[in-house]
Amino acid sequence: MTSVPPNSNPTSKPPIVLSAPSGTGKSTLLTRLFAAHPQTFGFSISHTTRQPRSGETPGVDYHFVSPETFESLIAQGAFIEHTRFSGNYYGTSIEAVRAVAEKGRVCVLDIEMEGVKQVKRTDLGAKYVFLKPPSLEELRARLEGRGTETEESLGRRLERARVELGFAEVPGVHDKIIVNDDLDRAYEELEGYILGVIS
Repeated sequence: MTSVPPNSNPTSKPPIVLSAPSGTGKSTLLTRLFAAHPQTFGFSISHTTRQPRSGETPGVDYHFVSPETFESLIAQGAFIEHTRFSGNYYGTSIEAVRAVAEKGRVCVLDIEMEGVKQVKRTDLGAKYVFLKPPSLEELRARLEGRGTETEESLGRRLERARVELGFAEVPGVHDKIIVNDDLDRAYEELEGYILGVIS
């Protein structure tokens, strides 16, 4: 088990780990949650080696770093969790979680399946929420609708989604599973669950 420094979570409220296949609506729901409760939650800003997308701000959406810098941080033990996906690294640093907790806010981690496995090996005491698409067919339609995927990258994301959905079926892996077949209903379910576990 990875021991996270005690002052990482001075709020004593459990961090919330939200995971979902790409294209499921996770970012939209998190944006809504943070807008509704600006003083309650804080987002742990992940590190990544991918290039910024249009509209993304370094230090706000992600800490964009080189592969060499990321690998150096891995060697220093700086990450609670990290993974490699579609040729890029992604990771949550101990410092990112501590920065949120020091503001007295509940830390929300937006991470992938491998990250969930790693966080489960720490003593953060997190609560795990998984967001499911209604179906893989619907997920394909949403990803195609973005207009940012090649046929190859779309195939990779859908294959990854199949693995993630299989992992989510394992009993005890997640504390809450929400199907996003209606955005308003999914948000109400997400908000209700999270406010319940931190109150």
